[in-house]
Amino acid sequence: GLPQGVALPENAKMIYTATLELESKEFDSAVQALDQLVEEMGGWFEVRRVNQGGSSRSLTGTVRVPAERFAAFLDRAGESAHLVSREDARDDVSEAYYDSEARLATARTKLEPLLAQAAAMEDIIALESALSDTELEIEYLTGSLRRYDSLIGYSTVTVSLWEVYRLSGDEEVPATFGQRLAAALGTGLQRGVEGLEDFLIAVARNWVALVFWAAVLLLAVLLLRRRRRRRKAAAG
Repeated sequence: GLPQGVALPENAKMIYTATLELESKEFDSAVQALDQLVEEMGGWFEVRRVNQGGSSRSLTGTVRVPAERFAAFLDRAGESAHLVSREDARDDVSEAYYDSEARLATARTKLEPLLAQAAAMEDIIALESALSDTELEIEYLTGSLRRYDSLIGYSTVTVSLWEVYRLSGDEEVPATFGQRLAAALGTGLQRGVEGLEDFLIAVARNWVALVFWAAVLLLAVLLLRRRRRRRKAAAG
């Protein structure tokens, strides 16, 4: 791809791609802002998944936006939530595109005289192989150019949005031992609370299985105690 800031040659065919990693303490509003931004930019989610598991949620997806709004979308997406990382690239596919275009024109030109020669049934049989090969080549090149046009006209952005309790980079480096100790205690308390939340959520999800195994264990203990009492009674 060409480096950023370099002027593009005339009629260049460029494919724009990017990866965005975002995070927010207000997940619902961040998702709403992202959805609204995609719509405003004239784009759509090619893939969109919201993960509701655990104590935090996440959204992952692939967004297609018009190539002329690629940079604007990346800038505004970074404003809708806290930007963790951003990687973008552009790939010049002009040579491959125009080569496919030239080959398609040649194949179409080649097809016309073949069809003209096939005036009688025996001519069609004799030319069947040549016609089939040429038509397949035209179909392949047409599909290839359509894929190029889709990728060139609409950029592709892979987006990840994470729900967090604390934004990356929010925690300042303490200057003294006391500040460091207080920060460590605070972090430990937060992690303990998060761990307890995850544990309670796991229990809530698996309560039927837990009740079943608890009943099995209780039954085993009662049977064991009854057996011991019988042994004592027999011994006495």
